[in-house]
Amino acid sequence: MTQVAPEQPLHRTLGLTDEELDRIRDLLGRDPNDFELAVFSLLWSEHCGYKHSALLLKRLPSEGERVLQGPGENAGVIDLGDGEAVAFKVESHNHPSAVEPFQGAATGVGGILRDIVNAMCVGLLPADRVTRARATAIGAHVVLYGATTGRDGIGGASVLASAELGEDDPDKRPSVQVGDPFTGKKLIEASLELVEGGLVESLQDCGAAGLASSLAEMARDGAGIDVHLDRVPTRETGMEPWEIMISESQERMVAVVRPQMLEAVQHVCAKWELACTPIGDVSETGELRAFFDDELVGSIPATLLTDECPRYRVETRPHALEHVEPSAHNSSPKAWIYEQYDQLVGSRTVRRPGLDAAVLRLRPSLRGLAVSLQGPPPGERDPFRAGVLAVLGAARNVACAGGEPLALTDCLNFGNPEKPAIGWELEQAIDGISRAADALGIPVVSGNVSLYNDTDGRSIPPTPVVGCIGLVPDVRFLPGAWRSGDIVLVATAPGDLDLAAEAALVRFVWKAGPVLTLAHDVSDGGLTEALREAEEHSGLGADVQLPDDAAGGQIVLACAPDDVERLGSKGLQRIGVVR
Repeated sequence: MTQVAPEQPLHRTLGLTDEELDRIRDLLGRDPNDFELAVFSLLWSEHCGYKHSALLLKRLPSEGERVLQGPGENAGVIDLGDGEAVAFKVESHNHPSAVEPFQGAATGVGGILRDIVNAMCVGLLPADRVTRARATAIGAHVVLYGATTGRDGIGGASVLASAELGEDDPDKRPSVQVGDPFTGKKLIEASLELVEGGLVESLQDCGAAGLASSLAEMARDGAGIDVHLDRVPTRETGMEPWEIMISESQERMVAVVRPQMLEAVQHVCAKWELACTPIGDVSETGELRAFFDDELVGSIPATLLTDECPRYRVETRPHALEHVEPSAHNSSPKAWIYEQYDQLVGSRTVRRPGLDAAVLRLRPSLRGLAVSLQGPPPGERDPFRAGVLAVLGAARNVACAGGEPLALTDCLNFGNPEKPAIGWELEQAIDGISRAADALGIPVVSGNVSLYNDTDGRSIPPTPVVGCIGLVPDVRFLPGAWRSGDIVLVATAPGDLDLAAEAALVRFVWKAGPVLTLAHDVSDGGLTEALREAEEHSGLGADVQLPDDAAGGQIVLACAPDDVERLGSKGLQRIGVVR
């Protein structure tokens, strides 16, 4: 393994600093061997350990009466009532997949639907069936099922996803995982069947950092895990133990299975034509111990990999902010992209994407789930405003679809946080998200950071992206398209980023949803563009008189003339009639 890069010490090749190597030595009370060093490098990377962002992320509100599972697990889970819950998370694959966008978009189906643009994944489950990743059943088997293990993705989390890219870095392409969506679908179905049958004690996706990460996360609360790497099914010959341990090959899951359930688990996996192999056991040692041909190749207390990961307070340096006019490409309609995707699969969709949020029916009831994903306005370079506006935009979108916003998930796309200017951007954006979430009274229950998005020393603009889910009381009464004769109004939150007024606007619109024929957020293109979009969506024009420009959030509303009085008058302005 030392021959990977003989020109420099192994720990630096793996992305660890000299100080971090000293910390590892102090924690272990000895020098780590090469295998253990590779495992530390993955778990202590930014991608897995959040070492430059964890302290900042603690500023985000994450608790609430509906929160069943918050940050720290694979996804946030919110109680929807009536025995139902929703699990959701947003991630990106901006980096390292800049060097291989096709595979970047294809990977991750087993854990989160990722893309080289940010993507949000939402799933429904019984509220009493939340499955966690932690291993607690001493003596139970550790079972790996799904695809086989190869060399693709080795070093992706530490060497590639937690470092900048230079113009000579396309040669790092083997570090990007290779996706197999069909196997991923089978893996999802098998996992659901295993959970529904009560056959597994816990589950963990085998994604970034591969077995090293999934096993360390499972063992972090005191249980140990002994893994026999020579039992792992591989698709390449001659793989070394460290390669098997840190490979990020996709479409793999790790489960903790009691001995009496093993045969049933293997039967389910065989039905879905998935490899299913016991590769280890849960122990009482508290250590992650790896064996190969019965030889101990590495032994690390699991808490050292997770809880003892360095936490750095990023140095910050405010810098000049410039508003950049977005290019015509950035402002052009994106329907040609999202209309390529199947919007009706599963037969739950009652409001399609295209105008603010989409709505999925919570069958068999008439309740619905509104879903939105929002980034900052194009050209916005103030990181605080970018964070605030991403939250408010996502919440307004959900409200426009008749949903009460319940919770948020975020993905923070930034450059190298070790640069003080970028550290400041990250801090400001998180503070903006926190302030807006507090004002709305909704928690941030999951998320992801995508940092080190630098190419040849140039960082991407601050790009916090926020997803919001909301509960619709009755999908039969959704704002949709305005009708001939409807009154067109504008609801405004007065003031520039008056968060109390913005929260009141969101609350007013979702409560008014059953009365409205249309509600549409005024976003990047201003009121004129919002009205054009409403006309195009509805297939009907409107005669309107534009009001003076106003600072603060705005939402275009429409309702039947007889319903106008039901809306009240505070913050509302009539501007026209639908033809």
